[in-house]
Amino acid sequence: MFRPLALPLRLFRIARILAKYDALAVLEEARVFPALLKSARVFSRPFSARGLAGQRPGQKLARALTELGPSFIKLGQFAATRADLVGETVAADLAELQDRLAPFPGEEARAIVERELEQPLEALYASFETQPVSAASIAQVHFAVTHPDPAQEDSEGREVAVKVLRPGIEAAFERDLELFRWIAGLAERSAPKARRLRPRAVVEVFAESVRIEMDLRMEAAAAAELARNFAGDESYRVPEIDWSRTSRRVLTTTRLSGIRLDDRAALLAARHDLTEVLSKAAAIFFNQVFRDGYFHGDQHPGNMFVTEDGAIGAVDFGIMGRLDRKTRTYLADMLLATLAQDYRRLAQVHVDAGWLPPGQHVETFAQALRAVCEPIFGQPLERISFARLLGQLLALTEDFEMPVQPQLVLMQKNMLMAEGVSRKLEPSLNIWVLAEPLIVAWMRENRGVRAQTSEALDSLRETAARLPQALRALEDLSGAVDARGIKLHPDTVAAFRGRRGAAALLPWLATGLSILALILALIALD
Repeated sequence: MFRPLALPLRLFRIARILAKYDALAVLEEARVFPALLKSARVFSRPFSARGLAGQRPGQKLARALTELGPSFIKLGQFAATRADLVGETVAADLAELQDRLAPFPGEEARAIVERELEQPLEALYASFETQPVSAASIAQVHFAVTHPDPAQEDSEGREVAVKVLRPGIEAAFERDLELFRWIAGLAERSAPKARRLRPRAVVEVFAESVRIEMDLRMEAAAAAELARNFAGDESYRVPEIDWSRTSRRVLTTTRLSGIRLDDRAALLAARHDLTEVLSKAAAIFFNQVFRDGYFHGDQHPGNMFVTEDGAIGAVDFGIMGRLDRKTRTYLADMLLATLAQDYRRLAQVHVDAGWLPPGQHVETFAQALRAVCEPIFGQPLERISFARLLGQLLALTEDFEMPVQPQLVLMQKNMLMAEGVSRKLEPSLNIWVLAEPLIVAWMRENRGVRAQTSEALDSLRETAARLPQALRALEDLSGAVDARGIKLHPDTVAAFRGRRGAAALLPWLATGLSILALILALIALD
């Protein structure tokens, strides 16, 4: 709970910093704390930040969130994945929010490692660099070298990266989350426009994502799963987890190095083929999203680089996205309908997916889809942004009261990043065209006649697999009836008598047995 005096003072400080960067528009539009915001604007005028002229609202907000500290930086990064809430332009600006903070002392990091892993640092690592190589809102990274493996002759210690959680960060986030919950609740009660966005539910989703990100074992598990998905694929490198030196607040991985994915000059100087680099990046993104349904949720250039042998390396797996098979199938059908300019079919896919609420007219939605998609066709291929097209489709959720699909918004954010890197490296190329062979193959395998027949058989198998359990339940019911009898409602008894009792059940029983026979026959044929 907040102390009576501490809360208004804290709110005033937040409002003053937002006003300093001319970033109060969101709260002012929602009409939350009008008196507080007005006074914050007055008091912040002498301290207004320089260099704001010409900056977009999202850029100003990003600067304000950076000054407010770790929780607000993470909130901004989370908002960048929710273009449906903050708008596409603001989301794109917040995606550029740099998660960099002053490092905490290296000696403190050493103490945390020893406490978490319950061993002296010298027993864990042959060397440990006290100066961190990077520092972010949640953790910072130190380079180290492990001891040689005594079980192997001539073995050398491995170069590793050690990620250490900031001291006190969990308590600080919990304190800020309570503030966010309080503000969200007030906004829902006092601002009708904010109520539609369900701010309290948004804060809870944010809270869950932050808690996962602050448990470094979860990041380790994410990296391990991603590495397993790409086992044997030399085009993608995920650092190996050192589980013996990993805990809730410490993560140790093998060290990867290379050139930032967006550093065109350095890549050319190292004689990397940029088209080949982009082809690999496109294939990796496509395989993560469609093949595996599990993708790196923060694929900005600082987290991706090109290794010496031309592979794409990735780090920082705190934010991951999942798409179940049904969603991937709907996405594929959406892509096919869009490319065919069949907007009635595209609208129907949304209905089949359960995304278009009852009461909304499919034809009207199809017309809205046409209005969004038609301007795309006819443009030069290199100018077409499929990420922005998806963003505009997601923006229709507000007009048609559709439920938000957070994972699709996260995917769209990463598509924007991929397109940005692609255009920086080779402006004449469209990264999604490079992935076209994979798209065609995936469509043939997953949306062709054979695939749909296989899906039908899988559904029948699932039904057949549930039959023994149903039969056992029927036997249990029969035993209960034999032992104790069964009491029926008088209306039910009268209905049976009117249908000549048990004889009325025979057609239903025959139909059930016929369906069972068909299921078993199909399984046998498969």
